[in-house]
Amino acid sequence: MNVVLVDGGGSNIGSVRYALQRLGVEAELTGDAEKIRGADRVILPGVGAAAEGMRKLREHGIVELMRTLDKPLLGVCVGMQLLFEHSQEEDVDCLGLLPGQVTKLPAGEGVRIPHMGWNTLQKHGESSLLDGIDEGAYAYFVHSYAAPDCEFGLASCDYGRRFSAVVQRGRVAGAQFHPERSSTVGARLLKNFIEYGLQ
Repeated sequence: MNVVLVDGGGSNIGSVRYALQRLGVEAELTGDAEKIRGADRVILPGVGAAAEGMRKLREHGIVELMRTLDKPLLGVCVGMQLLFEHSQEEDVDCLGLLPGQVTKLPAGEGVRIPHMGWNTLQKHGESSLLDGIDEGAYAYFVHSYAAPDCEFGLASCDYGRRFSAVVQRGRVAGAQFHPERSSTVGARLLKNFIEYGLQ
């Protein structure tokens, strides 16, 4: 299985790589179009800002490739946010693979931004991506922006408002939480993606 991590400049790339190694998968970090095009599975990780992620993809000259890729694609954290049309963070146009806009989570009483820590997943849809992950399972989040709960959401989370925690439309999927820091839940999601693709 040829798995690549797209170099979007995220600071969590090393930990995602290590999580894949624990599953027996050696994933190459690359911004090379041919290597991405030739992969069986493509993961777009990201920590930081959407604008920086898009800048890095443009720098590699792979924005159009990511938009037309015909392989299973999993965005993680900011990588998931880049799958949408637009991010309110620095008012940046993203890849547009999923409809909708990423917006800032609202702060409030008892709701600190960024959302940082463990929270429960509410499942809405069936997919091989969530095989073996139970309703109410805990995942680890670190983010200030999020996509709205939407029709292609597989799982959501509540923090200030309800937002999409896992999405999938066809060959494109995303996880707002950090699978590499989410213990057995995160390992299972990555394993499902590697083994099944997106079914």
